[in-house]
Amino acid sequence: MPLKTVAPEIIEGLAGFDSATVQNAAAIVYGGYVSEHVDYSGPDLKGYLYDLDGSGKPTVGYALTSTWMPLHEPAQDIAGRLDYMDSIAYSNAPVIVVQQDVDLPARRGAIIGDGMAYQMRALGAVGAVTDGNARDVPGIKDAGLALWATGRVPGHGPFNLIDHDLPVDVAGLRILPGDILVCDGDGVTRLSVDVAEDVLKQCAEVRAREGEGFKYFQKPGFSTDDWEAYKARMA
Repeated sequence: MPLKTVAPEIIEGLAGFDSATVQNAAAIVYGGYVSEHVDYSGPDLKGYLYDLDGSGKPTVGYALTSTWMPLHEPAQDIAGRLDYMDSIAYSNAPVIVVQQDVDLPARRGAIIGDGMAYQMRALGAVGAVTDGNARDVPGIKDAGLALWATGRVPGHGPFNLIDHDLPVDVAGLRILPGDILVCDGDGVTRLSVDVAEDVLKQCAEVRAREGEGFKYFQKPGFSTDDWEAYKARMA
């Protein structure tokens, strides 16, 4: 299914803000905070490889979702892995591979390694977000693929792609195919394409407002009088 996309400058603009600022801006657009399960990833997700270019910017892209079994042969038919790779190759947009381990037990074998990373990066993926384990992390770094995962192990079993282009759960976050993901050291903030432009507009206002607060509390000789003035302003 073709990706529903926004203008490239919106993706580039979101990359100018960290995931926390984007989450705060989204709350303004939504008219209040929403459930964390559709908003941002939980603490199980670890940023193993990010800021690979040293810019300090997050990785931003469209979610290409998938489910995997690293340990056992599945009972059902297996979706074609090449079809999934085709979805990366022909997306014509920056994409983030999103993987969920659905084996029993889950999160025991690896579902991404350096061989896959080289393929995915060559086809246009900018990152991978994995509810499961990675291996060959130094090789994934060499491939240039940003990586978030819930763990690391050295191996896997038969290893099969089960399905793709479906809702998945990653570290407590529900991700739908085509969602925009903003990923950095704090984790992942999720946006639907429909609100991305409005969220970007709010990001600058959030950052400006926070900057004023930082400056206020950094002023030389900050005193309890300043604190009382702040409280009065906030009342």
